[in-house]
Amino acid sequence: MSAASPGERPPGAPRGGLDYEDAGVSIEAGDRAVALMREAVARTSGPEVVGGIGGFAGLYDASRLTGYRRPLLATATDGVGTKVVIAQRLREYGTIGLDLVAMVVDDLVTCGAEPLFMTDYVVFGTLVAERAAEVVRGVAAGCELAGCALLGGETAEHPGHLGPDDFDLAGAATGVVEADALLGPDRVRAGDAILALASSGLHANGYSLVRRVIGEAGLALDAEPPDLGRPLGEELLTPTTIYAQDCLALAAMKGEGEAGGVHAFAHVTGGGLAANLARVLPQGTGATVDRGTWHPPAIFGLLAGHGGIGQDEMERVFNMGVGMVAVVGPGDADRAADLLNARGIRTWRAGEVTPGEGARLVGAYRA
Repeated sequence: MSAASPGERPPGAPRGGLDYEDAGVSIEAGDRAVALMREAVARTSGPEVVGGIGGFAGLYDASRLTGYRRPLLATATDGVGTKVVIAQRLREYGTIGLDLVAMVVDDLVTCGAEPLFMTDYVVFGTLVAERAAEVVRGVAAGCELAGCALLGGETAEHPGHLGPDDFDLAGAATGVVEADALLGPDRVRAGDAILALASSGLHANGYSLVRRVIGEAGLALDAEPPDLGRPLGEELLTPTTIYAQDCLALAAMKGEGEAGGVHAFAHVTGGGLAANLARVLPQGTGATVDRGTWHPPAIFGLLAGHGGIGQDEMERVFNMGVGMVAVVGPGDADRAADLLNARGIRTWRAGEVTPGEGARLVGAYRA
């Protein structure tokens, strides 16, 4: 008879007291998950990262900030909402971490801040090491795209709180911007041009409504609606665009005259384009965005049609094909759009800042 492995009770041995595994938590699975994700996390580390994963706290060498005249630290935190349910149902975990990074760093960069580092929190009902590592490898891949370090995080197991297949994730990031380069409403003026940066699809907003629509319509995730040209589930899991490095490249562009350059960015998330654009407009200014400058991707029409959702509600919940907005000096609009298009971000002039209050969409979407 072979000997029992460490932690295993020999046959016939008395049970004794409860242990953590009896309660549904596997410390061994957590250790294995860390080992599997270690290499991916290490790829995000530059010389400013001190040590690696496994410590109680991540360390970042702040001496690089001594090169700033007046550095402002910026921070943002977010999650990916119920998009995780789609990943769970499809058992596809490799891209949801990209969504997390995008939702956090694309908020951070709106003020012109360069993302420095990020931390994440991933929780499972039952921790399967390979699944946990796949999620975190996606976070690490997103950090590489965003140009920041994945400095640390936490992988947790919550049996009895979450179902065996359930999981969720959230994260926070810190960045830095020179005080005199800070972007936002103080720079925006009437006459500024509004550039629309195309989204990759739904991004990570509105998925409670998405799931309600596909559930009531009886749409299978493996169905291939003709307008989409690919399975519905694949469309719904398309990662959120990470705009951070592209926005920073645009912010570094020298503007035409004192009123030139980039003045503000608006990340189009929950609330839609108009509401998020309004957040970067100073008092006394409004904005007009012409729907006729773009055609929303097919997924938005599919959801509106199957759910009987009106245009106002669609525009309040979803990005409708615009994931980020840049407000730039009117003389720099074409050059700014050219820069972003050359970087692979489809960009077009969609409107302008006007006297008044609030942002509004006008006209009809391009057929």
